[in-house]
Amino acid sequence: MQQPTPIEQRFNYGDYCHWPDDERWELIDGRPFNMCPAPTRRHQDLVIEIGAQVHGQLRGGLCKVYVAPFDVRLPEADEADEEIINVVQPDLSVICDPAKLDDAGCRGAPDWVVEVLSKGTAAKDQTDKLRLYERHGVREYWLVHPTDRVLTIYRLQDGAYGRPLVQPLAGESDCAAVPGLRIHWPEPEAEPARVPGPLG
Repeated sequence: MQQPTPIEQRFNYGDYCHWPDDERWELIDGRPFNMCPAPTRRHQDLVIEIGAQVHGQLRGGLCKVYVAPFDVRLPEADEADEEIINVVQPDLSVICDPAKLDDAGCRGAPDWVVEVLSKGTAAKDQTDKLRLYERHGVREYWLVHPTDRVLTIYRLQDGAYGRPLVQPLAGESDCAAVPGLRIHWPEPEAEPARVPGPLG
C-alpha cells in the first residue's frame, strides 16, 4: 500500500485540537498525516501484549506507560502548546519524568517509544518518525515488524541513533532506556486450519 501523500499546508497543535474527535491525525513538522485505516487485529494483539507486560513491570514506579491514542507533543523550544508543530500518537510510550505529563498527554520526549508497523504507517514510522524521535531525544525507539517477526532497536548515543540492533521476535528483549524492563515475545499465532471444500 502506498503511503498517503501528506497535505502541503502546515498546521500546529492549536489547529489539531479543533479537528473532529472521531478522526486520528499526527503532525510532523506541521504536516498532517491521517492515521486511517484502523490497525489490523495482529497489530492490536502485539500492542496490547507489550503494553500489558510493561504495565505489570512498571506498576508502582515512577515511569508510566501509555498506548495510542495518546498525544505526545514535541516542542522545538519553549513555545506555547498551540504553536507546537509535532504531535504524534505512538503505539506505546514510556515516560519517566512526571513533569512531562498533563491532562492532554505528554509534552516532551518519552524515554521509550514502540511502533508496531502496519502497511499504512510503515514508511512514516521508519523515516519521518525515526528522524523526529532522534531529534527530540527519545532515548530508545523500537520498530516491531509483526509479519516478518523482526524487532529493530534504535538507541540514542551522543544525541544520535547509532546502528540499529536487529533481532527476531523470539525469546526476550531488554529495554536499555528503562533498566530492568524486559519484553517476552509470545510464540507466533498458528494459522487457522483450512476446511476442505466440496472439491477437496
